[in-house]
Amino acid sequence: MSKELQSSAPASAVYGLGFIGAAVYFISHATGFWMGVLGFLKAIVWPVFLVYEAFKYLLVQG
Repeated sequence: MSKELQSSAPASAVYGLGFIGAAVYFISHATGFWMGVLGFLKAIVWPVFLVYEAFKYLLVQG
């Protein structure tokens, strides 16, 4: 009986630390409550913007 283990713990840790850092950054720059809520939402989806900008840069350079 073979066991296949797939671990994504390192990637989850990096995303978690990135989320915490982004949340602190966006919320600390918020001017009001709703801007803080928007900052929290931005912190959740920041990798989307990172990958989009990376692809845009790579396509222009390539």
